[in-house]
Amino acid sequence: MVLIKLDSAADADGANGANGVKTSGTSAVLHRHLSHEFLPLIRSEGNYLFLEDGRRVFDASGGAAVGCIGWGNKRVAQAVMAQILDAPYCASIFYTTRVHEELCRSLVNSTNGHMSRAYIVNSGSEAMEAAIKLARQYFLEASPSQPQRTRFISRKQSYHGITLGALAVGGHELRREKFEPLLMNNVSRVSPCSPFRGKTAGESDDSYVDRLAKELEDEFVKVGPETVCAFIAEPVVGAALGCVPAVPRYFKAMQAVCQKYGALLILDEVMCGMGRTGTLHAWEQEGVVPDIQTIGKALGGGYQPVAGVLANHRVIDALERGTSSFVHGHTYQGHPAGCAAALEVQRIIQEEGLLANVREMGDLLGARLRDKLSKHPNVGDIRGRGLFWGIEFVADEQSLTPFPAEAHVAMELSELGLNEKYSINVYPGGGSADGIRGDHIIISPAFNVSREEIETIVSTVTRLVSDYFASENKR
Repeated sequence: MVLIKLDSAADADGANGANGVKTSGTSAVLHRHLSHEFLPLIRSEGNYLFLEDGRRVFDASGGAAVGCIGWGNKRVAQAVMAQILDAPYCASIFYTTRVHEELCRSLVNSTNGHMSRAYIVNSGSEAMEAAIKLARQYFLEASPSQPQRTRFISRKQSYHGITLGALAVGGHELRREKFEPLLMNNVSRVSPCSPFRGKTAGESDDSYVDRLAKELEDEFVKVGPETVCAFIAEPVVGAALGCVPAVPRYFKAMQAVCQKYGALLILDEVMCGMGRTGTLHAWEQEGVVPDIQTIGKALGGGYQPVAGVLANHRVIDALERGTSSFVHGHTYQGHPAGCAAALEVQRIIQEEGLLANVREMGDLLGARLRDKLSKHPNVGDIRGRGLFWGIEFVADEQSLTPFPAEAHVAMELSELGLNEKYSINVYPGGGSADGIRGDHIIISPAFNVSREEIETIVSTVTRLVSDYFASENKR
């Protein structure tokens, strides 16, 4: 395979380029990159992707942390087909479907009574758009109404979606830069909780949390606490930072600041949620309950486009006491086929006890990655939770200086992994150091991955990393 250097800003989902070689551009598809030919995928089965040229690639990232039960599951396919034959579409302005109701009830019940209702859409970006509008409407519906609350606070080096509203509340500079004039200007950002890059020498976790909580409170005061709708964050940061969990007590401290000033807490679990980090909802491990939560990716496991929003009783009660409506809607919201896929995927996760496997295999994956790669001079940090692990690369092991953004280290390394010698799919990302520089890959296999497959992933990624930095003379 020919390795290419690509514009890392062009990929909306965090894989900063195309897995392909230079071509004359004969496709009729408006691809992410117009001058590159993408590898033809002809089928997928279990944890493997089969390409048209005969290659069999181990999908160690589940695409973009989407695949959670592996590929080719006939049970899910049959559930989707049965729903399509019964009712392929539902105009939600007039009707509902049993499968839509069952999915939302299942999701609400999974929160141990904390959440009140669910809203089903087709992508994580759509879910974040809905969450933003729901937060705003909450303050208009709450008594007394608070129309001055129009601002949001999020974090630097964050990614919450690629549509204009979702992009506006995110902090991924490369994705934002071409569209800055179009984005809302009522969003400000504070530092992420990223101990590898953010903690000072000798600083304890508690001191670090206190410093970040003060930074958030200072931002509330600066913009006017009475103007803030919500603080938005990922419990485990995915594409923008590369699987970075918060240190203990962080989210309790952030929620305390929100509660002090009457703002909502929105947790974006599109990438890290629905079991990916070892519990169905990532916030279960943080000791907090969000006011609004977004979900996606592992919700439907890639079998249909599906994502959603969960809202707690505080938010829904305000709407019910007020206009009793949510001023938002999509033609394909609550799509029956998407709901059928998500419901069946979630049933399989529960019936097969896959969350326990996520925790067990996740511990093994993290330990083995650290055992094999932590001493590599170009590996700066290995971090993660459950089956959601990131490796951040550095140009200098002493100063932890990142590679230049134009080197496209993560993308090149990921493309090398598709060569037959390795035949493994890992997910590349950039900007983890300062929003522009900083390369990382994500390893996020299916929830039913075996111990033997974990060993295969680790040994292959170890060879891949070692060979890449040796052959490219990046050190």
